[in-house]
Amino acid sequence: MAQAVSFESLEARLRDEACGVQADSRKITKGDIFVAVPGESEDGAVYIEAAVKAGAAYVVLNNEAYLQYADKLPDTVSFCVRDDIRASLSRLAGIRFHTAQHTLKILGITGTNGKTTATYLLEALLTSLGAKVGVLGTVSYRWPGFCEAAPLTTPDPLRIHSLLHDMEKAGCSWAVMEVSSHSIEQKRVADVPFSGVAFTNLTQDHLDFHTSMERYFAVKARLFTELPLAEKRMAINCDDQYGKRLLAMCPDALAYGFSEYEAGRRLTARILRQDTQGLRLAMRYGNSTWELASPLVGAFNAANLLTVQALALEMGIGISDLAALEHFPGVKGRLERIDGGGKHIFVDYAHTPDALVNVLSALRKAGFQKIITVFGCGGNRDRGKRPLMGEAVAKYSDWAVLTSDNPRNEDPMAIIEDVKPGLVNAANLHVEPDRKEATRFALDLATGPHDCVLIAGKGHEDYQIIQGVRHHYSDQEVVRELLGCA
Repeated sequence: MAQAVSFESLEARLRDEACGVQADSRKITKGDIFVAVPGESEDGAVYIEAAVKAGAAYVVLNNEAYLQYADKLPDTVSFCVRDDIRASLSRLAGIRFHTAQHTLKILGITGTNGKTTATYLLEALLTSLGAKVGVLGTVSYRWPGFCEAAPLTTPDPLRIHSLLHDMEKAGCSWAVMEVSSHSIEQKRVADVPFSGVAFTNLTQDHLDFHTSMERYFAVKARLFTELPLAEKRMAINCDDQYGKRLLAMCPDALAYGFSEYEAGRRLTARILRQDTQGLRLAMRYGNSTWELASPLVGAFNAANLLTVQALALEMGIGISDLAALEHFPGVKGRLERIDGGGKHIFVDYAHTPDALVNVLSALRKAGFQKIITVFGCGGNRDRGKRPLMGEAVAKYSDWAVLTSDNPRNEDPMAIIEDVKPGLVNAANLHVEPDRKEATRFALDLATGPHDCVLIAGKGHEDYQIIQGVRHHYSDQEVVRELLGCA
């Protein structure tokens, strides 16, 4: 009969490096702790026998799994029953990689939009100050001398802590992370000792997972109100309705925005100029004022620049150092300009109604007179946002070109039918489920010097998932091929 052990004894073994910890039975080595994590589609408990066979000496499982698998645990294995398996895995991962002992300062960016650009801006700013910086985000996990494509915006706890450990060993002094709502809900970042966090905004997305905006907001708020460190610095967007609510919950946070906010400390800005060449901003913080120019286009990028300045100030970076942001050229797939032989073509990751409004209104305010938007909606995701995305495109575009964007296991035409009700007021509409052919059509429409094509939804991604099969597809590559610039 297997013997019960305390969670504290497992923590002690990890501190002494007497064993490892895994949530994947295929990675188990002799003497390891196996954590049977309940999954959305598959329960880790079904792999307990495989983990034991591979050499696991300890199994952490919940009570339901224990009742089901207790008689299958040999007397050579010890077990620990825990109510919250995900939190337990995060705790063990932090101990295994000694994260609490690191000198690495960890910054987290959360919100629906702006996370990726903000992390790139922070990376550029901190690097300009001579720091070695690591980044975990939607595009990649990287630091000087290391880079790998990111399968998840925020990886699983063991991967997070192992990457932070490797950053520390590589001499990084800062780590910058995009923190997704899924990762907060699933306790992936429960034991990440953030030194500072920022909230960009909250708009409709991921309601297939969170079911309501209130639940979505409650999950995001936990990064500020619950997760360690208690003394972490916080910057929150006071222009966002949910940001205002979060500020009421976190009165010590720095509020930032383009509107006045009377409570607490604040960083306020004005847009002095926005056009096809970029932005110029004026900031006020306490008794200090300064200006900042940037080649980034659009008011939403002005907000990204303000997010980064606010968090940087909270972390003790000087106002004069912020001038380094003026040299940041932009992020791949974030209103990325593609050389189109005289045509104005942009690729952007916008895949929510609010993100589409932001990027399209930015292009309109930059002076483009005819905007042609190629877009679609992802399959097996929040269906409620589909007509709203159509409305956004109809409102700000002269042509809406509706196509596919990762249909996954859904019928592309069924997704398109879900979008169509939002396009009833579109000035011009063309439907083409083949994304390459839709792009060809849009490029042919752009004939004037003040026309522009926005290809939205995929950004940096280089694949399409169709009927569960992943196919290579890059908007940037397709544009260059169609224009003979490949």
